[in-house]
Amino acid sequence: MTRILLLNCGPYSDASHGYRLAMETIAASGIDNPQITERDLVKSPLPPIGRDYAMAITSQAALDAQEFDWSERLIVELEQHDMLFIVTPMHNFTIPAALKLWLDHVIRISRSFQATPQGKVGLIKDRPTFILVSSGGFFAGERAKQADFLTPYLRYALASIGIGDVHFFPLQGLVFGSEAVAQAVHEARQQLAAKLPLASACEQQLAM
Repeated sequence: MTRILLLNCGPYSDASHGYRLAMETIAASGIDNPQITERDLVKSPLPPIGRDYAMAITSQAALDAQEFDWSERLIVELEQHDMLFIVTPMHNFTIPAALKLWLDHVIRISRSFQATPQGKVGLIKDRPTFILVSSGGFFAGERAKQADFLTPYLRYALASIGIGDVHFFPLQGLVFGSEAVAQAVHEARQQLAAKLPLASACEQQLAM
């Protein structure tokens, strides 16, 4: 059994091209008995980081303090899964607010990372992570017309908690008509279909 956590971060929910492609590829990947946990960060928004949380962090409150309830819930959920899928749009050159809030809950000192003189050391076990990024324009490749702050930021943020096996799959040019959408989905499907079984096989070997 492979436990997969799927974070859906866009306004179109299960109607988005990224979500449908993720579910389709998982089903066709040959992964043995995938168990998918879906967390829709827009349909079911997370509570904001507030004063109580901030004070608990700065006062070095116990890891099980009530102020960390949502943070702990999300970190444990991540730890309980073997694979992570993130389906996200690119909003204004970077990640949407819903995904940023998830990261703000999950990246917590002394719980998901340890601060050292050399920098942050992740405390979360690495796992294959697949990120499908939807964009109306082009942000990667020869046709790129805009900056991409999403990819380096998300790669760095996940690495800070220990997740380094990260793979990005662009779904770009989605505002240029049905043919452009079909081409974007086709290209992402091929890339994802090639990478997913390899990552799953590697994960199973490490678990032995």
